[in-house]
Amino acid sequence: MAGFFKRLVQGLSKTRDNIVSGIDSIFSGFSSIDEDFYEELEEILIMGDIGVHATTAIIEDLKEKVKENKIKEPAECKELLINSIIKQMEVEETAYEFEHRQSVVLVIGVNGVGKTTSVGKLAGKLKAQGRRVVLAAADTFRAAAGEQLAEWADRAGVEMIGGQEGADPASVIYDAVAAAKARKADVLLCDTAGRLHNKKNLMEELKKIDRILTREYPDAHRETLVVLDGTTGQNALSQAKQFSEVADITGIVLTKLDGTAKGGIAVAIQSEMGIPVKYIGVGETIDDLEKFDARQFVEALFDVKVPDGKDG
Repeated sequence: MAGFFKRLVQGLSKTRDNIVSGIDSIFSGFSSIDEDFYEELEEILIMGDIGVHATTAIIEDLKEKVKENKIKEPAECKELLINSIIKQMEVEETAYEFEHRQSVVLVIGVNGVGKTTSVGKLAGKLKAQGRRVVLAAADTFRAAAGEQLAEWADRAGVEMIGGQEGADPASVIYDAVAAAKARKADVLLCDTAGRLHNKKNLMEELKKIDRILTREYPDAHRETLVVLDGTTGQNALSQAKQFSEVADITGIVLTKLDGTAKGGIAVAIQSEMGIPVKYIGVGETIDDLEKFDARQFVEALFDVKVPDGKDG
């Protein structure tokens, strides 16, 4: 975990330059906490891709705490601000229920966001936790997806059920369910296509998959994760919204957070959608996908250690 935290601190350096330096200059530049102070702060957060919804909530929370604690000095409210941001992003422990139950995890996302890679990394993580994993290569639309997933399956040491390019994704899922049952798998992890530009087809495909799972694997806990590319900022948020129109999304995997100035989008998505960011990726290796930890993320972003003052 320490290694990951270090990579996260490095990976968020551009986001830090984008947000934190601006915040610091406000804290040192203002001598009192007034409307101008809040307005400037609001502007920095919105510009840092934290989004209007989350920013409003953070500022409201900050105003309340400043009043409550009778704070007069801008410099004194930095910790409060950091805790406000953490509060916006907390993920419930129940978010990872699927790891402890027999479950089916569908992973969706447009091409190029690191979806197949994330499926491979997640398979590796679950396997390392002692879970029995079967992978389903149901993204039969993209030529190289199956081969790519096979490589990851190999690396993670898990079994993969694949379909030919152009095969019906639902039939791949059908076969994968049969394999998962036969192998007494804990988790069936499905890489599915994400063609957002053709929502109608995608919707039909997901409905078909859903029908098969309901019929063939009724007791399995269901999880649908959407993979988003952190470097696309607000575009990732609009993708999340579009996917939530076609699927019942239970969590978000945010990739490519290393080297982007738009890491603030992690806060925006969670606040705006009410869907937790469950995993974040900061690199290419199998260990570069970690469970999302709000405190760890914000500490890495601000490069500070925040005392755990739950109500502070």
